[in-house]
Amino acid sequence: MTTETKQLKFEKDEISQFSKGRGEPDWMHDLRLQALSAAEELEMPRPEKTRIKGWNFTDFQYDAESEKLNSLDDLPENIRTLIGQNEEAGNTLVHRNSTLAYSELSEELSEKGVIFTDIETALKEHGDLVKKYFMQAVDVREHRLTALHTALLNSGTFLYVPKNVEIKVPLQSVYWKDNHETGLINHVLIVAEDHSSVTYVENYLSEDEDHSSVANIVAEVYAGQNARIAYGAVDNFSKGVTTYVNRRGLTSRDGKIEWALGQMNDGNTLSDNTTNLVGDGSFTDTKSVSVGRGDQSQNFVTRVTHYGKGSEGYILTHGVMKDKAKSIFNGISKVEHGAAKASSEQTERVLMLSEGARGDANPILLIDENDVEEAGHAASVGRIDPVQMYYLMSRGITRKEAQRLIIHGFLAPVVDQLPIEGVKKQLVEVIERKMR
Repeated sequence: MTTETKQLKFEKDEISQFSKGRGEPDWMHDLRLQALSAAEELEMPRPEKTRIKGWNFTDFQYDAESEKLNSLDDLPENIRTLIGQNEEAGNTLVHRNSTLAYSELSEELSEKGVIFTDIETALKEHGDLVKKYFMQAVDVREHRLTALHTALLNSGTFLYVPKNVEIKVPLQSVYWKDNHETGLINHVLIVAEDHSSVTYVENYLSEDEDHSSVANIVAEVYAGQNARIAYGAVDNFSKGVTTYVNRRGLTSRDGKIEWALGQMNDGNTLSDNTTNLVGDGSFTDTKSVSVGRGDQSQNFVTRVTHYGKGSEGYILTHGVMKDKAKSIFNGISKVEHGAAKASSEQTERVLMLSEGARGDANPILLIDENDVEEAGHAASVGRIDPVQMYYLMSRGITRKEAQRLIIHGFLAPVVDQLPIEGVKKQLVEVIERKMR
């Protein structure tokens, strides 16, 4: 058994009891055990230019019961504000550590067949539907972290939108980690059937700054024929949390997935966001921002792979680095043979605010098809434009305020895409805090 697996201090019997205690179907119970065995032999991922040896991916408490909430009013004010009011707060899941603390879905959506619940309930009540999609976009054996994710899954969300159902209001999940010992092994599964549409927003936040913990997150997003999914997220784990997050999207013919990701963790982070444009005419637009500070190390991969004819894929990544933070931003656009008339564009831009900070932007184009409509990339790494600073300061604005305004303008293309005002406000506040 490998060192990392031994550190988990879990055996098959314990995983088996956990699965049976949750009333999971046999297929999930067996998959957990197979994944645990696979984790013993699989290697860790090898991110480019980032050394993850010594990062804590395994030292955490597996499961801890947390109190449920009677209403959203029982939440701390900062989380209550995040969720919003009226329609914004009407379709919400609040996960506290590994417990679903609160859930609400409107009667109108429920009557249309929409399922919006935690992964534990989904496995018990909709097991066959979950099985159809679970760990299909992400390979259990991709590497040790995906295997451990499958074996130790303890939280998550299942969202299912039937055919021809268009949801006008956003649905949101909040993952609130206030127990520093509990690891968050979280799975998000979103399925939008043909000709449907939905906007989903999630927030991850933790409260303890110093204690070491783990977040291992996998999201699988499936857009059916002519379906549209808008996926917004703000990741805001504290310094002691080591985060692995793997978000995968898969589109059918004329399907569309739009990502708006605020990656604001203070701890070491390994992130992979991949969209596979399988159907002809399918589309994805991925916008992400990150602010690094302190001595944290981060590695971000954003990948779009074109399989369908006439598919379109766009990547826009903006990063700000300060102190001694180090981040790698890899954008990969791949046009497979047969994806005729595909269009693929990407831009990575990084601002560095201090001498000790480092940000690498690496755009990559891989084209195996001769008949491509459009393919291009751009990247820049540098400091704040002194001309912009001079212009603002000549108008009586202080240096600190001028820098703040420039950074907010730099990050605005993603911030402005978030559909819930409370979430957008929270992301702005996180950016403000990290820039102090």
